[in-house]
Amino acid sequence: MPIKVLFIGGTGVISSACSAKAVELGIDLHLFTRGTSLRPAPEGAKLIQGDINHQPRIAEILQEESFDVVVNWIAFQPEEIQRDLELFGGRIGQYIFISSASAYQKPVLQLPITEETRLENPFWAYSRAKIACEEILSQAFEKDRFPATIVRPSHTYDRTLLPFRGGYTVLDRIIKGQPVIIHGDGTSLWVLTHQRDFALGFVGLLGNGKAIGQAYHITSDELLTWNSIFEIAAEAVGGALEPVYVPSATIARFDPDWGASLLGDKSHSVIFDNTKVKKLVPEFQAVIPYRVGCRETVTWYRENPAQQVVDPILSNTMDQLVSLYE
Repeated sequence: MPIKVLFIGGTGVISSACSAKAVELGIDLHLFTRGTSLRPAPEGAKLIQGDINHQPRIAEILQEESFDVVVNWIAFQPEEIQRDLELFGGRIGQYIFISSASAYQKPVLQLPITEETRLENPFWAYSRAKIACEEILSQAFEKDRFPATIVRPSHTYDRTLLPFRGGYTVLDRIIKGQPVIIHGDGTSLWVLTHQRDFALGFVGLLGNGKAIGQAYHITSDELLTWNSIFEIAAEAVGGALEPVYVPSATIARFDPDWGASLLGDKSHSVIFDNTKVKKLVPEFQAVIPYRVGCRETVTWYRENPAQQVVDPILSNTMDQLVSLYE
């Protein structure tokens, strides 16, 4: 009998590929989703439509079903984890929380990053909230044996997602021959993971008793500088890259949210050691290089003109930064 799995979410950038892979493998997959995603649920998944964070009678709805595994893709705050402990405590065999590799200590003091690397991020509230969620689950496992597994994706993308602040806004600037902002000097190392590669590692954790009480990151092993990431994008659209280098701290003064994501994550060189997940899921191998993934993204934008949205406020901020540093 296939295991019965509930994804809270399941049609997002990362989770949609995991949903498709789970169904492909014969898992009895149920998705609790709002039904508003660009990415349709895979055929064969059973849908529970609603918003778990704003849905009355959540307990009643979910108590009508029993699940072997529950995965929360959209938990960002400690109170959401507390709710899930109340909803699923004593009722499931495994609970998987999707945390973030940005929770690892910043600045990065030692490479490669392993699952034992300290969790500490004074720069980004998003990461601190994820750390707080992990702490609650770790305590619940130690105290009550709540069957938690923690997964920390790093920068994972699909065909709809560009790895730059503003997404298509940057691509549009490249197409038009306008300067683009690259933080620092563009030489820091970064890792981009395709959603289909991530899914291959992730589904091996579902219902895997050895994963309970453990944390895993799942990333590509391809190392790229930010200069090369921008160059790959420019090559994919047939444009010429006109980079302007701006310190991350300066970007933060102009746009605090953009700055937090840089100072708390993207401005730091990262190298991830994926030994732990590869030992548990031997079939996991990240094989899609960003050069291939970026071409998928550019093709998607060209085929979907309605998604070619430029953020004029962000573009103006970029122009201001260019005027200071060009």
